[in-house]
Amino acid sequence: MMSDPEPCRIKEEESSGIKDEESEEQIDLMVENPEKPHVRNGFTCTCCGKSLACKKSLHYHMMIHTGEKPYTCPLCLKSFRYPSSFHQHVRIHTGEKPHKCDQCDKTFMKASKLKIHFRVHTKEKPYPCSECGKSFSVRSSLINHQKIHTGVKEHVCFECDKAFITGPKLNRHQRIHTGEKPFKCSHCDRRFSRSERQKIHERIHTGEKPYKCSHCDKSFSRSEYLKSHERIHTGKKVY
Repeated sequence: MMSDPEPCRIKEEESSGIKDEESEEQIDLMVENPEKPHVRNGFTCTCCGKSLACKKSLHYHMMIHTGEKPYTCPLCLKSFRYPSSFHQHVRIHTGEKPHKCDQCDKTFMKASKLKIHFRVHTKEKPYPCSECGKSFSVRSSLINHQKIHTGVKEHVCFECDKAFITGPKLNRHQRIHTGEKPFKCSHCDRRFSRSERQKIHERIHTGEKPYKCSHCDKSFSRSEYLKSHERIHTGKKVY
């Protein structure tokens, strides 16, 4: 079984892109304080020329150049540049998820993750592909999608040399070789190699049926069951 070199890292399963820590910090601040718009007012970094909104932002930005990370987790000793990043990290240990969706009651550790999740309800997809017009709710999904057009597959399996567009797809593939099944059902002892299979399985225990027919009141536990059912209404045939 392959071990994770960063045990306290949050694994993004719906988003394979790695966000810049400073950018995510700004997103969280804007979500939590919408009444304070981001206005540049002349605080400039003497190292790279970047302009910052206030002296405090400049102070944190300078740590990128100095390498300073003054906020250290007492539980795993991982260090952080920003106090909010430190507090968000501590929630990994405590399990706290203070940001709650007012549409479905789902909770999140970060305000930025709640903002992205909310697009599930609004159907907002602000990141369109310049090649085919397909749109995405998160930028990292767009970046990964664009590799389909470029043909770039930079993530190579060391066991069979099969190449993949994204790192998470490579990691998922390598479980074929290792036999790793890291996702355990919270209701029984069954384990799965992919999180989506675990979620689908758990609906057997919970009775959840999130896929609702737009033509009648029937609901289904899996999207393919819904598609099959809707053909009753549309008359569409599969050849």
